Amino acid sequence: MNCSTWLSLILVLVQPWPCSAGVRNDSTQNTDRSSMAVQRVKRGWVWEPLSVTEEQTSTVPLYVGQLKSDLGKQDGDLKYILNGEGAGSIFIIDEYNGKIYVTQKLDREEKPFYILRARAISRKTQLPVEPESEFIIKVRDINDHQPQFLDGPYVVTVPEMSPADTSVIQVTATDGDDPSYGNSARLLYSLVQGQPYFSVEPKTGVIRMASGMDRETADQYLVIIQAKDMVGQAGALSATATVTIHLSDVNDNPPKFQQELYFMSVSEEAPVGTTIGKVFAEDGDIGENAAMNYSIEGDSSDFFDIIVDNDTQEGIILLKKKVDYESKRRHSILAKAVNRYLDERFLEVEPFEDKTIVKIDVEDADEAPVFTLENYLMEVPEEAVSGSVVGSVTARDPDSDDSPVRYSIVQGMHLNRLFSIDEHNGTILTTKPLDRERASWHNITVTATETRNPEKISEANVHIQVLDVNDHAPEFPKYYETFVCENAVSGQLVQSIRAVDKDDSPEGHHFCFSLAQEATSNSSFTVKDNQDNTAGIFTAKNGFSRQEEFAFYLPIIIVDNGTPPMTSTNTLTVTVCDCDTEVNIIYCRYRAFMYAMGLSTEALVAVLACVLILL
Repeated sequence: MNCSTWLSLILVLVQPWPCSAGVRNDSTQNTDRSSMAVQRVKRGWVWEPLSVTEEQTSTVPLYVGQLKSDLGKQDGDLKYILNGEGAGSIFIIDEYNGKIYVTQKLDREEKPFYILRARAISRKTQLPVEPESEFIIKVRDINDHQPQFLDGPYVVTVPEMSPADTSVIQVTATDGDDPSYGNSARLLYSLVQGQPYFSVEPKTGVIRMASGMDRETADQYLVIIQAKDMVGQAGALSATATVTIHLSDVNDNPPKFQQELYFMSVSEEAPVGTTIGKVFAEDGDIGENAAMNYSIEGDSSDFFDIIVDNDTQEGIILLKKKVDYESKRRHSILAKAVNRYLDERFLEVEPFEDKTIVKIDVEDADEAPVFTLENYLMEVPEEAVSGSVVGSVTARDPDSDDSPVRYSIVQGMHLNRLFSIDEHNGTILTTKPLDRERASWHNITVTATETRNPEKISEANVHIQVLDVNDHAPEFPKYYETFVCENAVSGQLVQSIRAVDKDDSPEGHHFCFSLAQEATSNSSFTVKDNQDNTAGIFTAKNGFSRQEEFAFYLPIIIVDNGTPPMTSTNTLTVTVCDCDTEVNIIYCRYRAFMYAMGLSTEALVAVLACVLILL
């Protein structure tokens, strides 16, 4: 055989076969050469898993591991070649024995592994005895990264008085080390500051609060939480974060008055609505949880009221009704404060209200005289003689010295000319007769002035009714224009009449109508009283002659029912008209006018014709 034939046989018999799971054969030949007489012998790489610890520093290269082919008979007959990531710079290989060294410090967090390729060639033939195979060098982690709280610092708010173990917040730290290797990235949480008010779950970082935490004691807490890697073992790295925890308010505090007894005063001259003083019930809560409602209880609640100042939550006591020093010099009221918004969780503990006593002294003042009545009603008959007593008013000084008073009438228009008043005793008199028909009511104002202090003046209204006296006789309400036809028959209604009276009648007016006695004997008319304040005028004969008697003048007597009765005689004029039986007012007026002028119809027509001709 020649040399080429022996070389081909050697390549067939010596095929590389990787012995490690870390090696990948990229050029494995699976050709079945059934024609060859010699069976293939399994050969391959021999090496252990390769790794290097990060962050190692040395002045000389550090040994990583060794690559070895089982085809090598003795050291030095094979040449090992290294390619791939970091080959020749970070990793070097001893070409005689396959030992690999690292020349630089590695950082697993920057690159956790390197992929390299190895070849083995015969030094004699310079031909490959092992195919190029790929393997991995892992960078082994060390605990060189401390935990980090990426979201800190933390700020959180939780209601006060929350139950024990209430979750406040969960904090989370991260670690750049390898979580799959060792305990370098396994964290353990603990509190550096915050006990005994708060606790933390070691594995989850959940912060929980203790029970009964009161915002009024402290409304803010600074908790420092620590995260350690390596499960807190010796040599572990740690980091801390701050958690600011605010307690929000709940209505867990009842109101409490600053004083059990308040003293105030108010002048008896103070008007209704005057502010007397303020009370204040303290509440440790804030916002709407400290909002108050105030009320007043006690016998003097009719005189006083209380409202709330929504800005300060103070109770403002107001005068609801005027007080009088001479009647009662001190009032005692019970002021109550109640929370406006209640939390039912705390009502079982105690009532959310408080009470205090308020003593209010009434200060004496020089008051104006006081009339016994604000409005007086008096009566006086009309036409009462001058100097008649109408009535009297009374006023007195309510002060303890009881100063004398003087009375007067406020001067206004004509009223001072109709009435006068006795300045000492308040008797009101008429100064002239009064006429009810001119004015049935008179309203005057009377003043009472202290003699010792003329500035103290009070007023009262006096309403004087003028009582009616039957001093007016009834009369016709208007002029009656009455006509009767010449052809009228006896018993025919000529006119209906009625009467009016300027006087008042408590029982209502009732008038009686009749014909005067002197006209009843030969009268052509009769009067029929209808008993309803009206009467009818009827004819007493058949036919009338305008030529014989143009008009009749009937004296009608009207009597009222007053005391004493008043009587008047009213004349009703009845004019005869040349009509048939039914009266035509317009026609009769025209005929009456012509008759009064002494002209006939023909004469009037002639006059009108002359006027038209002239025009």
